[in-house]
Formats: sequence, C-alpha cells, structure tokens
Amino acid sequence: MQMEVLIAYTLTVLALMSTPGPSHLLMLSNSASNGFRRSLATAAGDLTANMLQMLAAGLGLSALIMAAPKAFIIIKIAGVLYLVWLGIQMIRKSFSQRQAEHTAPRTSLKTLWLQGFITSATNPKAVVFFAALFPQFIASGAPFWPQFLILSAAYIIIDGIFLSFYGFTASRLREFTASNGAKWIDRLGGVGILIAAVLLGLKSMSRP
Repeated sequence: MQMEVLIAYTLTVLALMSTPGPSHLLMLSNSASNGFRRSLATAAGDLTANMLQMLAAGLGLSALIMAAPKAFIIIKIAGVLYLVWLGIQMIRKSFSQRQAEHTAPRTSLKTLWLQGFITSATNPKAVVFFAALFPQFIASGAPFWPQFLILSAAYIIIDGIFLSFYGFTASRLREFTASNGAKWIDRLGGVGILIAAVLLGLKSMSRP
C-alpha cells in the first residue's frame, strides 16, 4: 500500500472521529468512575467489536445485513434501546453511587469490557460503514487482504488513541475537580448518549 494512500486514509478517519460518539462518551464516564487503567477494559471491548465488524465487512456480511431489512431494523432498535438504558444508568449513577464513592465496589473488568463491546456491537451500520470506507483506499490490482488488514489495523490504532485520550482526560479531570467533576462527567456523558440514541432512532425511522 502506498504511503500517500495510507496518509489520506488516516486523515479521513481522524476527520470522522472529530466528534465523540457513544463509545467515547462511555469511556469518559467509566474512566471518571473507575480510573483510567480499569477503563481500558471498556476501550478493549469497543475495539474488539470494531475488529469483528471489520471482519464482517471484509467477508461481505454487510450485503447479507442489507438483504435482510427486518433483521437489520431489529438490531438497530436493540442498539438504540441499549444506548437509552446505558445513558439513564450513567445519569442515575451520578446522583446515587457518588454519595458512597469511597465504599461502593468498583465495576468489574468484565462488565467494563461488556459495556464497551455492546455499545459498539449494537451499531449494525458500522459493518456497512467499514464496507463503504475501505474500498475507497484499496487498489483493485493488488491483493485484497493485505490492504484490508493494514487499513483495519490503522483504524484500531487511531480509535484506541482517541479512546485512551478521552479516558485519560476524564481521570485527570476527576483528580482536579474531585467528586463533583466526576458527577458532571457522568451526567454530561449520559445526556450525550441519550441524544445519540434519539438521533439514531429518528434516523432509523426515517430510513428503515
């Protein structure tokens, strides 16, 4: 793969990630609640889902999803409902658990990983997104899979950096602002996820 193609792809991905998504907002909340190191489990869950989605795109499963509109709609609805539930839980946690912050048990690494994985995996359009993005940077005259793996690895690295940045920023902010700052991170993150869920739901209804 030519270096200029990889640079153009990297700039494109950076532009697409310029606005934080639900996974980034979740990373903010979990880092504020559980610390940066433990929140890396959330990032790992998100990236695991991304790898599976990219693999599905590479194997042509995106076409299968598009060919089964009813199943596609069900998955989209499930993803929206999960985001609503997650946003509400984050807001509730900011009002209740923070009051007993020093005695309440921390969220398990398994739960943190599952939250990251489910938040990303319940977005079926991600498969279609990868299926639409990658062909723009793949040369038809060269072997497909080596190029696909390079693009996939680059995306994982970039997204991992973004997730780590959000998590590290939230943990530092918590240290400077103590519990009140952590509460507002949870509340703003929860509201952000709810807004994302509403927008995704409206888009799903307008374009089934």
